[in-house]
Amino acid sequence: MEKEGVSNVDVVVSKSGWPSAGNGNFTTLQLAQIYNENFEKKLLAKQATPKRPRHYLEGFIFSKFNEDQKPRGVDQNWGICYSDGEPVYSIFS
Repeated sequence: MEKEGVSNVDVVVSKSGWPSAGNGNFTTLQLAQIYNENFEKKLLAKQATPKRPRHYLEGFIFSKFNEDQKPRGVDQNWGICYSDGEPVYSIFS
């Protein structure tokens, strides 16, 4: 954005996550858990970047629940909880 002369606009990423199933070895419970644990740590640390030392990251985990009504595969498996509310994996200590 700076290359276009727009440097005073905050950029917001509305959601972040990793699916726990649906695409073989790229979407496992372990990878989803590691991704979301690291995402949580980064947000809670309120670390800035060297280029923007007064700005820290904010974000949202996508999604709370797996969605059984979506097409089979990755689309169904973004939640940190199953549709009955049970955790898919633990990320909050």
